[in-house]
Amino acid sequence: MLTIAPWTQFWHQNYFAFTVPWVGVWMSNAFVRGAVTGVGIVTAIAGLRDLSGVILARSAASESIPPAP
Repeated sequence: MLTIAPWTQFWHQNYFAFTVPWVGVWMSNAFVRGAVTGVGIVTAIAGLRDLSGVILARSAASESIPPAP
């Protein structure tokens, strides 16, 4: 969500951008939008890395359990 939202109309239709004008100006800055996109990419990569670790640990655990007699 953070990687795509800053570049869509959803980003401009924000409650805080309407109520506090300087927040709207700040949010329309390309550097801020790029920084939010960067945070989204880093978060997505970290999540995928954690997920792959869980999946690999689960498959390794299931392979090491001997079958029941």
